[in-house]
Amino acid sequence: MAAFAANSLLCRIALRDTHIDPATFGAIRVTSGALVLALAMRVRARPAAKPDWRAATMLFAYVAAFSFAYLTLPAGTGALILFGAVQLTMFAVGLAGGERFAPRGWAGLALALAGFIVLVLPGVAAPPLMGAALMAVAGIAWGAYSLRGRGVSDPLAATASNFLRATPLALALGLMCAARAQADAAGVLLAIASGALTSGLGYVIWYAALRGLSALQAASVQLSVPVIAAVGGTLWLDEAFTTRLLVAVVAILGGIALVLTDRARKR
Repeated sequence: MAAFAANSLLCRIALRDTHIDPATFGAIRVTSGALVLALAMRVRARPAAKPDWRAATMLFAYVAAFSFAYLTLPAGTGALILFGAVQLTMFAVGLAGGERFAPRGWAGLALALAGFIVLVLPGVAAPPLMGAALMAVAGIAWGAYSLRGRGVSDPLAATASNFLRATPLALALGLMCAARAQADAAGVLLAIASGALTSGLGYVIWYAALRGLSALQAASVQLSVPVIAAVGGTLWLDEAFTTRLLVAVVAILGGIALVLTDRARKR
């Protein structure tokens, strides 16, 4: 979870304080992650995983939407929208799979949605609508990516395969945005750190953890990420922890906790 929060901080720092565009940041992030994981595969002499283009596409969609969203979103707000969308995606998959909520669960879902509405309503402290929408797309993609990772037998091989197949997609997006491309040394280093450490190796750890977690547990442990990112943004990026953000945090995370408690009780 610390790695996930660090991704928000690194991306926001790079796009706000250095000269790098989001498409270039995403391309370097995915490529450096693929290279580090390929090296790890070679050192450990692991057999290649079966290609999973759906997972790779979801990984690319997450990275691309995430990068562009942080052009305008503070780190804490972005993480809150991201992982709120992740939880709602997992809940929707559960509903589609035949799971049903008791009244407490529905009340929690309604509270979480109300928190999103409070966060994005027009006003002085509201996040930009386009940035919020892009981060919601990133959250949906990450939620789907996480659900696909629950059944993998070799987390390193699966993550390496996904990064390898996401690389040409990320590079293609970079070429499409080449007219606005820019990158200084600091931005490149931050993108490499995000790709090689907090993304590549961090996602290997996440896929390994997913093997021992239920979907509910996987959803619940990610609730800590927005708090970590918001605190990090306040400490290192001088971002304000506004009253609106506090209300949204309480509503969204509290509502999701109600849903998780209800589903755990039913089990």
